[in-house]
Amino acid sequence: MKIIYKIISNFINNKSLYIGEKVTMSEHMIQSAMLAEKAKCNDDLICACLLHDYGHFLLEDPEELVKNKLDGEHENIGYQYLKKFFGQKIVEPIKYHVLAKRYLARDKKYFDFLSDASKISLKLQGGVLNDKESKKFENKSYFKPSILLRKFDEAAKRNDIKMKSIHDYEKLLSSKLI
Repeated sequence: MKIIYKIISNFINNKSLYIGEKVTMSEHMIQSAMLAEKAKCNDDLICACLLHDYGHFLLEDPEELVKNKLDGEHENIGYQYLKKFFGQKIVEPIKYHVLAKRYLARDKKYFDFLSDASKISLKLQGGVLNDKESKKFENKSYFKPSILLRKFDEAAKRNDIKMKSIHDYEKLLSSKLI
């Protein structure tokens, strides 16, 4: 249970804006979970959405990385940390949500929908996947939940909605501990 209090504390205490957006990192992840709930996704995907950018909380200075045109690989950092506490159905979509963006960005309509900040990070993260990389990703067992998470991720950047609190997710987080 100690990890749940640490997660909640990180959400509450992190007031930095989500890189290049008008919402905080915490608001962004909560909005992602809210979108998954609205779409009637299962609890594993809701939890994955809630924690998908947790790696940013573990990085020293995500803004500095972007300024220096470096990818902090927050998805891998978050995955490596969270897999000690949560099962694969939660952490695998987290691990692959950046790959999902690179996959979806092959579609011009999706690419055009990306925020400016997302387009910048896309470049830092390796750019759009080629056909061979796309096929390999499509064959991963967590392809579909990763794609769903990514779609919620991109839409979760609004500052004009009623937000839930991280405390609203405490029971869900606790129920998903391994």
